[in-house]
Amino acid sequence: MSRLRVLLAMRSAALAEDLLDTAARRRLAEVADICPQVLTAAHDVGLGEALAQADVLLTGWGAPRLDDELLARAPRLRLVAHAAGSVKSFLTPEAWRHELRVSSAAEANGVAVAEYSLAMILLAAKRVFDSERFLRAERHMAWAPDVPFGNEGACVGIVGASRIGRRVLHLLRPFSHRVLLADPTIEADDAAHLGAEHVTLPELLRRSVVVSLHAPLLPSTEGMVGAAELALLPRGATLINTARGRLVDTAALVEEVRSGRLRAVLDVTDPEPLPPGHPIFVVPGIVLTPHVAGALGNELRRLGASAVAEVVQYARHGTLHHEVRPEALAEMA
Repeated sequence: MSRLRVLLAMRSAALAEDLLDTAARRRLAEVADICPQVLTAAHDVGLGEALAQADVLLTGWGAPRLDDELLARAPRLRLVAHAAGSVKSFLTPEAWRHELRVSSAAEANGVAVAEYSLAMILLAAKRVFDSERFLRAERHMAWAPDVPFGNEGACVGIVGASRIGRRVLHLLRPFSHRVLLADPTIEADDAAHLGAEHVTLPELLRRSVVVSLHAPLLPSTEGMVGAAELALLPRGATLINTARGRLVDTAALVEEVRSGRLRAVLDVTDPEPLPPGHPIFVVPGIVLTPHVAGALGNELRRLGASAVAEVVQYARHGTLHHEVRPEALAEMA
């Protein structure tokens, strides 16, 4: 394959610098000529020639939508290597009709999400968040929770054998939890291979002291944890959501936490962003983070390296390790 021409397309040049360190750029330069500018808007006339000559778009968050109008200006384009997770926000149906090859760094981004999830599972089972609130309010050390706590033998429920769900299961292996997995798309033997007991969602909720959600947002999963499901959780249980806010009935969850019966760790919400007056901000028992579970800071380099590796693989062999196919989009986050 002849030497490729790569154009970076994302929300800012600063993001491009965070994603692609010197080593990644050096590796990319082995197989491609890299445009020094970054396409940040679909109608950036100053990059018209670079877009017309591009064989590859290396994209990130905030990439311009690839619709017919933009693709008409990129007649050589063959590959989109996305240095982030989901491609749904910018790849239009028109892009798929152009028969582009598409790759995603979702696997690399999932590493950070799984690490965040593991940390929150361990902290939640230990009741660290409850103890922190107690010490701050009471100013003495005599914390004595009236619900079971600790990680030894604690029952942890993982909802969804997704890419991230499987990685969380792998990270849980060195610990002593009893692990349950609810996912209707796999069998009991598959769950056992992943280190978990395969159960239905209601059974998982009834038995788990910590539940971590890793299901994709689909018509069949929207609102999958509603008031009836939350009521199944034992008193003191913690729900962790790093997947999609709309998997959970927010109002029902707020009421359960406000009552003191449940706890929650939310890195995603519904709606997102939350309006300033939303009760989630003031209800004790909810740990709220601003969508930070995925790759941030120096973790971004893992995503950039993944996208670069895909361009190199494509240039040398015409293949991709993390190809996204349009027929799989319906089941993807």
